[in-house]
Amino acid sequence: MDDKLIIFIAVTAGAVVLQMLILLGMYVIVRRLAVQVHAATEEVKTRALPLLENGKNIQAHVQRFVETAAPKLDVVLNNATAITTKVSDGVGRAESTLNDVLDRARLQVIRADDMVSRAMDSVEETTEKVTHSVTSPVKHASGIMQGISTGFGTYFGQKKARKAGPSDEMFI
Repeated sequence: MDDKLIIFIAVTAGAVVLQMLILLGMYVIVRRLAVQVHAATEEVKTRALPLLENGKNIQAHVQRFVETAAPKLDVVLNNATAITTKVSDGVGRAESTLNDVLDRARLQVIRADDMVSRAMDSVEETTEKVTHSVTSPVKHASGIMQGISTGFGTYFGQKKARKAGPSDEMFI
């Protein structure tokens, strides 16, 4: 029985360690992903801000150009509109992607928390069952041994009392 208990405890400990390693791996992956997302966000910022600055410069040139070349104004405005739309779409897609990644990371963290909670509940329930299944037979065995001990004590105690006959009469 002790060997089975030790094996069971070893298997349970191994499962807990395995779960810990899985959660550690998940943490490392999420952490790397967060660093990559942060780097991508910084890159978008560094590329988008110069485009916006260029847009302001283009606007100033367009105003000067409108004064001198009115027929070409429509072409330049159409190009500026296309550039602004592409930049806006790119930023919108990056924001959407970032929000999607963060939502997925949150869901994975929630799943990991649920798995750990269920595992801890299972370990707690198993501990209670093991404690009950170990202490109950030990209590029964202890009671049986106590009964046998009392029986032997009574049996052998009566033989000694009969051998010492006169001393029994003194106590009565």
